[in-house]
Amino acid sequence: MATARSICSKARLLAGVSRVGVAQDIMKPVFAATRSMATAVTTPAETPAPFALRKAPTVLATLHTFPTMEPVRFEEFPSTFLYAPLRKDILHRAVIFEGDAHRLGRAKTKDRGEVRGSSRKLRPQKGTGKARLGDKKSPMLRGGGVAHGPKPRDFSTELPRQIYDLAWRTAISYRYRRAELIVVENSLEITSPDPSLAKTIMTRYGWGKEGGRSLFITTETRPNLEAAMEKLTTDGRVLTMKDVDVKDLLENGRVIIERDALSVFSKHRAVREARRFKAKYDDAPVVAQRHFEVKPEVVAEAVENTATAN
Repeated sequence: MATARSICSKARLLAGVSRVGVAQDIMKPVFAATRSMATAVTTPAETPAPFALRKAPTVLATLHTFPTMEPVRFEEFPSTFLYAPLRKDILHRAVIFEGDAHRLGRAKTKDRGEVRGSSRKLRPQKGTGKARLGDKKSPMLRGGGVAHGPKPRDFSTELPRQIYDLAWRTAISYRYRRAELIVVENSLEITSPDPSLAKTIMTRYGWGKEGGRSLFITTETRPNLEAAMEKLTTDGRVLTMKDVDVKDLLENGRVIIERDALSVFSKHRAVREARRFKAKYDDAPVVAQRHFEVKPEVVAEAVENTATAN
C-alpha cells in the first residue's frame, strides 16, 4: 500500500493535478524543505500598492456681498466643519468650560494674621466676669480679620482640545443647518458709524431683535460697524474671530461672518478629520510576489517523506 501511494503521489505531482487537499499536503513540506535545505534566493523588495484616496465630502455655502446681500457664488467647505451632527452634551460641556475660564476669582479677605495691629491681649483671662478675648485682630471684633474668607483661586476646568473643537464645529454646523449662517465675501464694514444706517440694513434683512440678535464676526476691527452697533446692543454685536466662543454662536439668532474668517476657522480651529493613509510614491508598482526556487531532488525527497508518513 505504501508503494502504491508513493507512485500515485509522484504521478499527481508530475501531471500537475492541483487539487486543494493534495496540493496543501505536498507544498507544506516542500516549502519547509526549501527554506531549510535550498540555497537562499534574493527576492525584490516589496512596495506598497497605490490606491486612490476618496475625496472628503463637502457642503456648499452661498457667498454674499455686503451690504446689498446679493449672492455671488458657491464655495465648498468640509462637511465635518459645517455639517457635524448635533451633540447637546458636547455643547453643554463647552459652555461650562468657557464660563469657568471667564471667572476671575479675585475675591480676597484678610485673616487675623494679615490684619495690621498689636497682638496684646485686650483684657485678662479671668477676673472680669466677661468672655475670654485675645488681641484686637480677632474675627469677633470690628476691624479684625475674617474667618474662612474667600481667597484668590482659579475656577477654570479642563476640557480636551478635541472635545472643544468638536463643540465649536457643532455650534457652527447648527447655524448652517438652520440657514442662520450668512457668509459674506467682502468685509463687514459700513460707510458711516451712524447707528441709523446699521439699523436700516438690519431691518431690511430681518436681522434685528425681532428675529433674534445677530452676531457679526470679522477678521479684524471694523471701526464704523462697531461704533454703530454700540448703540444697537439689543439688535446685535460685533466680534473679531479671535474673540468668538461657542456660547456666542449659540445665544444669538444668526451669525453673519466674513468668508476669510470662516476659512481661518476651518483651518486653524484644529478641525481634526479622520486620518487617511497616503501612498508614499505616486507611481508605485504592484506589490511584488515572493518566489522560491524549488530543486527537483528536494521535491522527490518531500514526496517520499509524505508517502512514508501516510
